[in-house]
Amino acid sequence: MSIEVVEVRPHERHFGVYALKFEDGSERLATRNLTPGKRVYGERLVKWGGAEYREWNPYRSKLAAAIANGIKFVPIQEGTHILYLGAASGTTPSHMSDIVGERGLIYSVEFSPRVFREFMEKLVDQGRRNVVPILGDARFPYQYAHYVKGVDVAYIDVAQPAQAKILADNADYFLKPGGYVMLVIKAMSIDVTAPATETFKQEINTLKERGFEILETVHLEPYDTAHAMVVARKR
Repeated sequence: MSIEVVEVRPHERHFGVYALKFEDGSERLATRNLTPGKRVYGERLVKWGGAEYREWNPYRSKLAAAIANGIKFVPIQEGTHILYLGAASGTTPSHMSDIVGERGLIYSVEFSPRVFREFMEKLVDQGRRNVVPILGDARFPYQYAHYVKGVDVAYIDVAQPAQAKILADNADYFLKPGGYVMLVIKAMSIDVTAPATETFKQEINTLKERGFEILETVHLEPYDTAHAMVVARKR
């Protein structure tokens, strides 16, 4: 028998994020479901106060892991336009879709045709109209330049070397002046022999050299080993 939710309240810091409190005293993150009755990755649905919420698993989403680890600033709110590089099967983009709502937009770039089909089935075919799916390679932003308009936030979560460079290249194409970038650093995808802290510094320095002011860095353990989230703003 599953434990029951006894309280749902807005997160004290982040817009569009909620805390579910359970009868055993534990708490978990959630977002308000933009497509009620529909799941994306088997997450629990909770009805409360006339709305439906989707539990947000920090072991499945690095943005949720960053929030669970106390990140202070997430530049995403209602109406935000986002370029998401490495959309995969859509776990984190789906929660961003809940947060930005019908006035927001998420351009979602995925390289793998097989994974892209999953993304289409789980998000687009289920009625998330604020998601624009793009089958493309994030290393070559000119390939999808005709689809993407100016964005407020560029977010990257790819298992490639030169992750910061790919993000900065895309920001040069699509980020509005004063916009933000969010970089998930996967240290083992860059150099399996170097200490993760050195790889984090290397990627952060790349962003600085490309004209970004670093606002915050959060490590993602225990949810993801040798991963970090960086938030930065274009100078």
